[in-house]
Formats: sequence, structure tokens, C-alpha cells
Amino acid sequence: MSTASLRHMRLVCAALFVAATACAAPAARHTTTSPTSSSGREPLRITIVYPDSAEPIQAQDSSFIFGSVGRGRGDVVLSVNDHPVPVHASGSWLALVPLQPDSLGLMRFHIVARAAAGTGAEQGETTFVAHVARLYRPPAGVIAWIDTTSLTPAESLAFPAGEGIRLSVRATPGAQVRLRMEGKRDGIWLVPDTLPQEPAWGVRAFGTDTTAYRLPPAADRYVGWLPAQPLCEGIVEAIVGTDTARAIWPLVVDTIDRSHPAVVVLDDDTAHTGTSDSLTVGKAVPYGTYNWFFPLGTTAVANGRWGNQTRLQLSRGVVAWVNSSDVVPLASGTPPPGGSVGSVRLVAGSRSVVLHVAVPARVPFKVEEDESSLTLRLYGVASDINWMQHGGTDPYVTRMSYAQPASDEVTITLTLAGRVWGYRARWSGRDLALEIRRPPAIDPGRPLAGRTIVLDPGHPPVGAHGPSGLWEPVATLAVAQQAKTLLEQRGATVLLTRTDSMPIDLFPRTQFAEQHDADVLVSIHANALPDGVNPFVNNGTSVYYFHPRSAALARALDRALVAELGVRDLGMGRGDYALVRDPWMPSVLTEALFMMIPAQEALLASPEGRMRYARGIAKGVEDFLREMTK
Repeated sequence: MSTASLRHMRLVCAALFVAATACAAPAARHTTTSPTSSSGREPLRITIVYPDSAEPIQAQDSSFIFGSVGRGRGDVVLSVNDHPVPVHASGSWLALVPLQPDSLGLMRFHIVARAAAGTGAEQGETTFVAHVARLYRPPAGVIAWIDTTSLTPAESLAFPAGEGIRLSVRATPGAQVRLRMEGKRDGIWLVPDTLPQEPAWGVRAFGTDTTAYRLPPAADRYVGWLPAQPLCEGIVEAIVGTDTARAIWPLVVDTIDRSHPAVVVLDDDTAHTGTSDSLTVGKAVPYGTYNWFFPLGTTAVANGRWGNQTRLQLSRGVVAWVNSSDVVPLASGTPPPGGSVGSVRLVAGSRSVVLHVAVPARVPFKVEEDESSLTLRLYGVASDINWMQHGGTDPYVTRMSYAQPASDEVTITLTLAGRVWGYRARWSGRDLALEIRRPPAIDPGRPLAGRTIVLDPGHPPVGAHGPSGLWEPVATLAVAQQAKTLLEQRGATVLLTRTDSMPIDLFPRTQFAEQHDADVLVSIHANALPDGVNPFVNNGTSVYYFHPRSAALARALDRALVAELGVRDLGMGRGDYALVRDPWMPSVLTEALFMMIPAQEALLASPEGRMRYARGIAKGVEDFLREMTK
């Protein structure tokens, strides 16, 4: 299931979040069994799989609840808070219920179940209590108020003097709002935010109705600009006539001296566990999506901090944010990495070609991909490339060129005779080595013959549970095993990242595919939704990719899965998931069915449904490989 997934499929750690596909902990189960039962039938048993009684529901207007009334008990008539709820033939049910929590934020779900007329006298009922995330509501009778939970940012920051920080807070509509600081007479005045509100992330990720995007401005939202200056907690005020509300703004700001650059080296395994992928990821904004992948040993200048994120100045116009835990300061006085890039040479091999770039230091870089070209962008350097040696007349690389798009950025572009299939970069002494994989030789008549396919059955650790209790890792392994058989029958060598229910982390899965030189990697999952999104109109099949070259694989799999399973087509999408980020091969993550939808869970639980999912995977991979021969 995708990381943009049910909050109850909560993430195990930050690495899994950006990294992964959704990581779900088993939901708490609340069960009530009927005191009577019909002869020869499983007793009526009300089971609530979701929501979890310990974790608050992250919605305000409505959300879903699901569970079962006993295996095969499609004869049961069910209601939740007096709303009739259909029961699937499997005995599973799913309801979308208005949320009306009490003053303590507790929501009660009263569930009544009884056997349909003529099938027995069984009946049962239970009341399930869950927490609802409580939004700030101004106290009754209060004129001026401040929502202290909305103060943004509320962390420790550090920036060079002359930069600034965007402030945001909720307070009384129509108020005068300012941040007061020690030694400053007037402080910083904030103004009303006139832009429309941003819909919840779940709506953006899964909602099919774009009218939900058009929200009016929030009359109680204020924004401001704080020039970077030393600050240790300010006082925010909301002034309405003669009434003033005050609160501490827990914001700590330090300033950084530009004249003494702090040079750091990147190391994603400072604890020396030996289990990392030796890459530090860079984001365009703190805690953002992955954009750069810096190998172990890359050096850069650190010139900002936001909580536990460190800002790197890659070039004059480009910055990247990385986890502070991956940053190791070098000795004071170490000069910033930079200089000029020397001549480059291409070395041809049987499976790949390697570009060797002479660099003055282990400077930050990025590989940018087009359909039939790769561009290496080096930051903080200038070009002194006298020679670009092909090292022979290899037919795969038809041309090399370089450019200086900025005074401290160099690009080297390799134009290819065929499509980009994969690449990887590493430090080799003082050189940067960019290895470019040759496309496999595919037989158009038998595109799977001789190909190596790695299938990744999603999870464990964790994994979603459906209404009947079906666990996602059980279903995905069964699908992968059947897809393996189908692909092998068509000539492929197929390997699974796991063959049992023992937990496997994310990096070992992609490492496994790379070590076996897989031509294609497919990670198999079942989906879920975040709280508050209507599951009855926002479910279906979707397939995710990360690198541009994998878009064709995602499209082929999406088409094949929709045709096999007959569910709504939610389409393909680019997703920041660990299982599709390895650049050595085309890779995708499939979310063919929703675990929380009773009919789709029943499909995943059945041999027929698993075979249909497997057929969709086999056909999609075969169609993609055939398309690559054109």
C-alpha cells in the first residue's frame, strides 16, 4: 500500500516514509460474539478492524470504519449509528460515517447486527469508541484568541543574516497580529493570508473530484516575514479593539557567518551499522520529497538549519536540505569544495559504459534523465574540459557534450543510440564514475525470454489489514508466487525478494534486485486510504514510478491490471517510494486493489483473484518489454 495511505497504516520510521510504500501496523481488533448461533454456521461476530481505539482519527466531517460479522455471513443486516451498511458475501463490511465527537473528542460507533429474516435469530450489538483529532476551537465568549498549535515554524533555525523566514499562525479573524521580540519596539506585523486554503494531503493524493481543491481563504490565517536575526522565543499578539491575546512563539533563530563557511562530508551511516545504501538524499525544502542522491563522501558547504534538517549550498543558485544526522563537519578552515572539472573519458564494457570525470573534489552532483540521454550536473565547479574521449567507437553513446549553464555549474551530456535503461554513480578515487547500463537485447517474439525479473511482495514489516483480517503481506506473496510461475513459463528468470513472512527492510530489497542485475523490478502491494476520504468513490488500480524511464512500465502494468481486475483506473503516477528509486533498472510499485474494500479484499483472498492480479503483472511486464523493441 502506498505511503500516501491510511494513517492507521502508520509509518515505522522516517526512512520508510519517503522511502517506501505504505507501512501499516496491524490494527487493533475489537470483537463481540453473538450469544446464539445457527446450526452449522459460523457464529455472528462483530469485529472492528479500523479505526484503532488508541490512535485518533485524522478527519473532522466523516470517516470510515470497517470490519466483519463472521466469515461467510453475507446474510447479516448491519447498521452503524443507525445508518444501514451493506455486508459483503464474505461477511466483511465498510461504512462511511459522519463524525460527531463529544467535547472530549471521543466518537462512538454503535453497531447492530442481526441475521436476515429466515436465516436464524442471531443478533448482536456493540459500541466502539475512538478518538478524533481535536482541532483548536476558540473558547466561548473569548474575543481575541491565538491557536498555539498553528504556530509555524516552531523549531530551532539558523540562516545567514539577510535571509528571512515565513511565519504563519491562526488567530481571531480581523485581528491585528504581530510577533514581538526582545529589544524591538514594534516587532513583526503579520497580514491576512488571502490565498485559498490547501486541501488535505489525502484529497490531493486520492480524491477524484477536483472541486475539493477550490477552498476559500481562511479568515483566521495570518502570514508574515521575519528577517533572519537572533531570536530566542518571541511573543505573538492578536489585538481586537481593547482585547489582546498573547502566547509564546517557541521559535529559536541563530545567524550564520557567511565569511567562515562550514564544510561538511555526507555519511548516511554515521552509526557504522553497515546496512545503509551509502546515499544521502537531498530535498528542495526541509522534510520534502527526494530530489538528489549524494554518495557517501560527498562534500559541501552547510549554511542553514531547520530543526533536524541541514541546508547545503550546492552552487550559488541551488540549495538542498539533508538530514542533519548524515552531516559530519570537517575541520574548521577547510576550504569549500570547488575548482575546475578536467577532461573526461568513456570506457566501454560488455554490459555497460562508464564515464570517468576528473573532479577537483567530491562535489555534489545530480544525474538528469531524458528518454535517450543522460546529463551529469556538477555543482560548485567550472569547466576545463579540453578532451572528451569516447575511448573507442562504442555505438551506444553517440555523442558527448558539456556546458557551463552557470558560473559554478557544469553539465556533461551523453546522447545515447537507444533508450535509457539504468545507471549508477560512485566515487572512484578522485574521479566520479557514472556507469550507464546497456539496454537488454529483447526478442520481439518472446520478449520475456532470457530476461531477469525481480518481484517484490510488499511488506512485512507491517502491512495493511482488510475488513476480514486478511494481511497484506500474505496476499502480496501469494500473487508474487503465481506471477513468478507465469513469467517463467514465458522464458523469464524470476526472483522474489522474500519467500516467507519474515520482515525485510526496504534497502535490502532494491539491493537484491541490483545484485541480480534485474532487467525489471515490480513491487506488489494492496492499497488503502487516509481518514476522511470517501472509499466508495476513490478506489481502484494505480501504478507508481520514480524515474522517467519507468513511466512506460507503469503504463503497461496499469492497463493490464485494470483489464484483468475490472476495477476503476486511478492511473499511473510518479511516487517517491524506495522500491522504485533504484536507478539501475526500470521499476514500479503496483497498487492493484484496495484492502479496505470488502469486494476487493475478497478478490485478494481468493485463488482466482490472486491469479488475475498475477496475470496482470505478467502481461504488463511482457507488454513493456515488447514495446522497448520498437
